This record gives sequence, structure tokens and C-alpha cells, in this order.
Amino acid sequence: MYKAVRARMGALVCRTMCRMRSMRGDDGMVTSEYAMGIVAAVAFAVVLYKVVTSGAVSAELQAIVKRALDAKA
Repeated sequence: MYKAVRARMGALVCRTMCRMRSMRGDDGMVTSEYAMGIVAAVAFAVVLYKVVTSGAVSAELQAIVKRALDAKA
């Protein structure tokens, strides 16, 4: 019985490892994917900068910092 269980577990492990190897066809991104990722990150940074430096958000952030600095311990 022990040998049968061990053989079955070995077959399952081998099947799982072989499946994982076959799914790992690409080891990383190609240059075009890096470029698209950088473009998306820069676009997000620009939008975030515009939001944070807008009048209403800037005033609210300044108010939050002022309240934090004026807080009594």
C-alpha cells in the first residue's frame, strides 16, 4: 500500500511540475511591454500631479498638514 501511495504522489507531483514548466513559456516582458508600462506609469503620475496641485486639493492638503502640526499632544 505504501508503494502505491508513494507512486501516486510522485505522479501527481511530476504532473504538476510539468504543467507549471509548460505554462512558464515567457520568462519576462519584452521591450515594448516595458515601454507601454512606463508610458502608463507616466500618464498616471501626470494625472495624479494635476489632481494634487489643483486649488481645492492643495488647499485641503495644506489644511490637513496645518491641523496635524497644530495638534496638542
